[in-house]
Amino acid sequence: MNYNWNWGLFFQLVSDTDETWLEMLVSGLGWTLAVSACAWIVAFSVGSLVGVLRTTSHRGLARVGDAYVELFRNVPLLVQFFLWYFVLPGLSSEVRQWVTGLDPATHQFFTAILCLGLFTAARIAEQVRSGIQSLSRGQRQAGYALGLTQPQTYRHVLLPMAYRIIIPPLTSELMNLIKNSSVALTIGLTELTFRTREMGEVTFAYFEAFTAATVIYVIVAMSSNRVMAWLERRVAVPGYIGGPK
Repeated sequence: MNYNWNWGLFFQLVSDTDETWLEMLVSGLGWTLAVSACAWIVAFSVGSLVGVLRTTSHRGLARVGDAYVELFRNVPLLVQFFLWYFVLPGLSSEVRQWVTGLDPATHQFFTAILCLGLFTAARIAEQVRSGIQSLSRGQRQAGYALGLTQPQTYRHVLLPMAYRIIIPPLTSELMNLIKNSSVALTIGLTELTFRTREMGEVTFAYFEAFTAATVIYVIVAMSSNRVMAWLERRVAVPGYIGGPK
């Protein structure tokens, strides 16, 4: 059976609005990019901190880092979205009152950032830990021999090298985060997948809607991949991953 594609549908106005379906998808893409960018900042910052904690000589801090990774890595992302959006605001009257005063879109936006950021941070923490531990012990000892404190050794010796080594897995995590942002539709955030499903349900043009969404996701994910590949080449260290032969 032949399917009659109707690409002109994207330029038709959505009922009761002044926007076309294409503009609605672009609006959804804007939310996707905004959530992904903000969540990446949270994930990279928290993940770096937790990754460092897991490699310190302080046993208590290392256990805190381990507990964080095990908790967030072993609970499904969808469950975490529901916990952050539906459950946690109800545990405190102050938080519930604050959330009630928020615009629904704002509540959904910040919940998505927090949930995606902390979930991805657990994975980045594992990569930061492995990056630091892949370095020779002599680098840490050299830092101490120069009179650097432990925080200074991490800041000036270990982390600059570890970040360069783990750029390839960080690239995968960035791409995964962009794709995982689609789960935010479950709490009502009008991101790209939400708008795509909405278009399909209203127009029944599921093939056109999800084909367009697929192409957009591929373009965005591959663009982030190319940016990270460029960064990897720029900061490559000879003798390590990505370094010149």
